[in-house]
Amino acid sequence: MDQIWNRIEEVAKANNGFIQTAQVEELGISRPMLKKYSDAGKLERIRKGLYILAGEIADEYALLQVRSKFAVFSYGTALYLWGLSDRVPHVYDITLPRGANINSLKKDVSNLRCHYVQQDIYDLGITEVQSPQGAMVKVYDRERCICDLIRDKGQVDMQLYAQAIKDYFKSKPNNRKLLKYGRKFGIEEKIRTYMEVL
Repeated sequence: MDQIWNRIEEVAKANNGFIQTAQVEELGISRPMLKKYSDAGKLERIRKGLYILAGEIADEYALLQVRSKFAVFSYGTALYLWGLSDRVPHVYDITLPRGANINSLKKDVSNLRCHYVQQDIYDLGITEVQSPQGAMVKVYDRERCICDLIRDKGQVDMQLYAQAIKDYFKSKPNNRKLLKYGRKFGIEEKIRTYMEVL
């Protein structure tokens, strides 16, 4: 029984099929072992320092987050993941704290739209949801998504905006949380207006 492979496989399975060189080193396993398993057809190299278990299909949502620990799905992408939009995202919307450096990711992924915010706002509403391929990914909760839409209404597609707002208030809205977030963003009155109308 190959105990080294078992440990690598265990870590990869806990990370949506991905394993990074740094994770292998944390286990006390040398880098050349990754090449050995790659040559043996057990691992596939995606890019420098990042591998996937052979035969696995890379989950694009999970892959983006493996490449940036700061990436949180937001706006249209988050709405889709929550079922508040039926539009499959052609552009991945992610939010990052100001100062986060993801230049190599931006260079590799052309359909990435980045939103930068202050740290205290960045942390607000981060949760996890299952991607269409089954990986658990970081996303803003429904209330944060609605606040982002209302706050940036002028920069959002109106059809997407209208559907998401309507669908959110038709489902079970968490008004208390929505108002709490609204206060933080300075849009509490706008939210109250939506709550009265819808």
